[in-house]
Amino acid sequence: MTETNPTADTRHRRVPERGNHDFERACAIIDEARVCHVGFTLENQPYVVPMAVARQGSDLLVHGSVVSRLITSLADGLPCCATVTHLDGLVLARSSFHSSMNYRSVMVFGKAQPITDADEKSTALDALVEHLAPGRLADLRESSRKELNATTILKLPIETFSVKARTGPPSDASYDIDLPVWAGVIPLTLTEGKPIGAPDMADGIPLPDYL
Repeated sequence: MTETNPTADTRHRRVPERGNHDFERACAIIDEARVCHVGFTLENQPYVVPMAVARQGSDLLVHGSVVSRLITSLADGLPCCATVTHLDGLVLARSSFHSSMNYRSVMVFGKAQPITDADEKSTALDALVEHLAPGRLADLRESSRKELNATTILKLPIETFSVKARTGPPSDASYDIDLPVWAGVIPLTLTEGKPIGAPDMADGIPLPDYL
């Protein structure tokens, strides 16, 4: 496991035993996500924007329209923070104070860089599509030059980051253990539903195996 040294932004001050700076752990959390939230400040106004996310090597990938203020500002070097969180369970203790959640999260700090090389850009977009719906890329037509020119792909290096997670049962105070109150964990998972075909799809098109 490769672990980075913490910075002023990534040092864990609250419950530090739940945190680490393990690169492989950060990548695993990102790889399981479909959405990240990108935070930045523009003209003294804070913003946090949900965006589709993927990872390519040691870079976090996001994309958007070339005319988007968010995208153009980030492409110009505006500092940002991208976060990913997985909620794994509700931790129900015998008191409100000790109730919690089981989760895995990562925060990535830095400046995103636009991918300008046409081939690299196309590859990054393919990686994003394949991550969001594995197997889908083989069915799609190739992106046109016009579509690629209308899209900006940004890569945020996973270099300055912080991982934090909680697992396990409640940590009740010893004087609460004998209270006649149920305590434990309610696991939570994100599951896929049954695919719903587009209303304008031609008859006879089978459901792809990857769905």
